[in-house]
Amino acid sequence: MLAAVVLLFGIWEGYKWVGQQTGDYWPGTSIELPASTDDLTMPHAMDIANELFEEVRDGRARLPLFLFLLKKGWFTLQEAAIGFTLGLTVGLGLAILMLRWRVAERGLLPWINVSQTIPLIALAPIIVTWGRQQDLPDMLSISLIAAYLTFFPVAVSALRGLQSPDSAHVELMRSYAAPWRTTLVKLRLPAARAYLFPALKIAATLSVVGAIVGEISIGTKTGLGRAILEYAQRYAVSPERLYASVIGAAALGLLVFGLVSLAEWFVVRRTGEVTS
Repeated sequence: MLAAVVLLFGIWEGYKWVGQQTGDYWPGTSIELPASTDDLTMPHAMDIANELFEEVRDGRARLPLFLFLLKKGWFTLQEAAIGFTLGLTVGLGLAILMLRWRVAERGLLPWINVSQTIPLIALAPIIVTWGRQQDLPDMLSISLIAAYLTFFPVAVSALRGLQSPDSAHVELMRSYAAPWRTTLVKLRLPAARAYLFPALKIAATLSVVGAIVGEISIGTKTGLGRAILEYAQRYAVSPERLYASVIGAAALGLLVFGLVSLAEWFVVRRTGEVTS
């Protein structure tokens, strides 16, 4: 992780140095660089790091920016966790339903795929409006937006995993007159782990994306989405704060990815099996 941070730091500063030396052209050519390297568009990495320790206003109090982002990130993490749990439950439930009845697979799977073509930025206000009509807190509405993103990879990968056991093993369970539920628990769910954990890693990061997009879409008063929106409006004054907020969102995504990876390691260690 540290090596990756150092590498990104070097690439960032190297690109900025080259651009400033050549006037934002590729060296020895008349081809413009894809992004300007002026301090407004691309602040120095150390300026962004130093900004984390500058105080910002949080209501009536003042906090260092990194504590402010931690506070906002904790709220977004709660929304993402609820959304991830809902998405996991719905996705796994749909996968089991489609496994049990082939007609459900033929009827539901195309619509599950179509659901992901709806722009989230358009769907978010609809979900929030519906939630407010039902007297639901905005936090739960945002979690529903996160769940909308997370259920898809879980449903598709879980279905593939549940269908993955060798037909000979399935026939063996049938020869023992094992009920369908027993076959599901003893054979199909263990076989699905190799497919499910990679999907859960994707779903976890998508839950953060969904929560932040939801916060930005509805203009919530807290969360990382609020911080990103606020500092985007003040970008011309302090671009470092927007970059710091985006880095905070990326760090939150890495955190949830790491938590799922830790859960995978724990399951693999307990079962003695290797999942991919």
